[in-house]
Amino acid sequence: MFKRWTGIEAAAAGEPQRVVVLWTDCHADPDGHGSGHADAAYVSRMNILEVRRHSLTKRDRGGSQLSQEGVDLARRLGESMGPFARVVTTVSPRARETAIAMGFAVDFEIVTLAMDPEVYADARNSPFWGIQGERFFGELSDLVGRDGALGRFAHSLAALWRDVLTPLRDAENALVTSHSGDIESPLVTCFPRADHTSWGRAFAPCEGARLTFDDHFTEVELIRLEA
Repeated sequence: MFKRWTGIEAAAAGEPQRVVVLWTDCHADPDGHGSGHADAAYVSRMNILEVRRHSLTKRDRGGSQLSQEGVDLARRLGESMGPFARVVTTVSPRARETAIAMGFAVDFEIVTLAMDPEVYADARNSPFWGIQGERFFGELSDLVGRDGALGRFAHSLAALWRDVLTPLRDAENALVTSHSGDIESPLVTCFPRADHTSWGRAFAPCEGARLTFDDHFTEVELIRLEA
């Protein structure tokens, strides 16, 4: 069972607000009582994984680099993020530049299989293909739950996220900057019992999630940026 809270954090004038939708696994507390509320000492030992989509790119000029607007957005958000013991990006310039603009040195770059023909075909041949707006996560959840290439891809990315966190010491956190699809699909996999239909649209640039980890993922905040 998951419980849900929603809130909007205050922001300075002209800054984007951070809309938080929090899902907590109510069976994951250390006392085994299913309350979903752990004591402060226990929480302080947990690891946090923050996953963010890359920032705005130079769409009108092609390529994978960030635009100046994208650099500025990542820089503003980075001022209130971290610290991170490990920073991981994909090999794509826009993902790497996002982490650096946020103010964090990159430790590792990874290659994902999002463009694998089997994964691409599985998505394209499904009702999920082309779905936008508030139906996105609900449709994606149905597809990822099937025994197909995209589901296997999502599980492999979720395993990679766990691999990023497991070497860390208590209370150390990690950042992953990645891409649309490469974030949403493993996120659904990490929280299979959540009500994904309420998660809404795909992540916009610099949006993402913050996941709490204690041998498994126990809690997630969906981070939305609103003007």
